Amino acid sequence: MPAAQHFILHKPHGYLSQFIYEKKRNKKKLGELYDFPEGTMAIGRLDEDSEGLLLLTTDGTMSEMVRSTSVEKEYYAQVDGIVTEYAIEQMKNGVEIGFKGIRYTTKKCEARIISKLPEAIGEGRRIRDERHGPTSWVSITLTEGKFRQVRKMTAAVGFPTLRLVRIRVGNIHLHNLKAGEVREVQSFYK
Repeated sequence: MPAAQHFILHKPHGYLSQFIYEKKRNKKKLGELYDFPEGTMAIGRLDEDSEGLLLLTTDGTMSEMVRSTSVEKEYYAQVDGIVTEYAIEQMKNGVEIGFKGIRYTTKKCEARIISKLPEAIGEGRRIRDERHGPTSWVSITLTEGKFRQVRKMTAAVGFPTLRLVRIRVGNIHLHNLKAGEVREVQSFYK
């Protein structure tokens, strides 16, 4: 049996976090970015509109370990408007969002305003024209991750997400990996 292989990817906007997608043939998939070995799976997901750090592995046990609720996931969200400290405190303490038709209050989390973006994120794709008003950035760190949770959280406090970038999973950081770049690593955890 071949040794497990692990990869770190900076998933660009517009790609699905999967290798096969039967519903629509014109969707961009991870296999278009790199020649991953057979049996490679994404650990967790980033939706098509999100970007940033995505871990991939050929080891199902590693996938389960990283997806556990004990592993932090940190996101940078560009939001509509200048986010307030009050909104940050609301997100820290948990906000009510919808999940599968059920109202749910998110767990307490870490949240803060970001004043300077890491180089790897940079300006990125143009979200909209400045005439539509200012934007700001927040960092949100979760140990859970319901469907589109960060987007729902920022909207619940009045600041809809315009751009979402995952920058960290556990102790693994996006650092200066550029959009579309893949790096093979020995392991995610020593």
